[in-house]
Amino acid sequence: MHLSGMRFDQLYDALVGGMRCGGTPVKTERWQGVQANTDTLELLNVDLEVNLRGIESLDSWRQEIQPNLPWADDHFQERVGGEPLNPGVQWENWPWGRSAARFKGERFNHTYMERLWPKFARRTSNGALPLDANIHERKYPEKDARPKQGTAWSLGDLQDLVELLVAEPHTRQAYIPLFFPEDTGRSDGGRKVCTLGYQMIVRPDDHEIERAHIWYPMRSCDLIRHFRDDCYLAVRLLLWVLERCRSRDDWWQRVLPGTYSMHMTSLHVFKGDKL
Repeated sequence: MHLSGMRFDQLYDALVGGMRCGGTPVKTERWQGVQANTDTLELLNVDLEVNLRGIESLDSWRQEIQPNLPWADDHFQERVGGEPLNPGVQWENWPWGRSAARFKGERFNHTYMERLWPKFARRTSNGALPLDANIHERKYPEKDARPKQGTAWSLGDLQDLVELLVAEPHTRQAYIPLFFPEDTGRSDGGRKVCTLGYQMIVRPDDHEIERAHIWYPMRSCDLIRHFRDDCYLAVRLLLWVLERCRSRDDWWQRVLPGTYSMHMTSLHVFKGDKL
């Protein structure tokens, strides 16, 4: 399913209609790391593209996307705050926070904050990087700036993405992953992050205006509980990166928001959800 040429509010209505007419019943073995106890309706491989029309007004995006407010704004500040918080505080304020509590012990097995700021996520309580038995020599070239030993040391973060874009505005490499190798397979037995990552890319349009585009691949997305918040948080991330790049280099003053592209391998709703 591919949808383009629509605003976010039109997209949501189109996806609801598509789910009603063409959603396929699916029951997975597990959901969020626990045994699944209900069926879902699913649309497979949904691709969206929205023209952001150069709009940077948050009020405009709040009105068009209709995220859960004020939660989405508060949680965004938590995500970009530079700290690998787990659990953080905003999960409790999410409209479905009570259900999220089922998956939290002392902490969650991952948070977006940890994945956006992984350099600091593995520090011990006294601030030192922990040693573990899996530390190994890395075979990087001698002139490579990345450390030659360890695991946590060489992880990039959201600030590194900004630095890359400032140095190379037209790079194809400005991508930050949220799905880590440790999430692969059944090793942890728990929840998996739904977002695979975010890519930013800058290209001139037909009028030679530089546009910053965002591509947002997801393995899984709940249409009712998450879709609008996910869209809003990704648009805000693009605007946040633009702001940070502009503060570093005046060249970025000419760059405007371009397009929002999203891929959802599984877009679904739960049986009993009201569409």
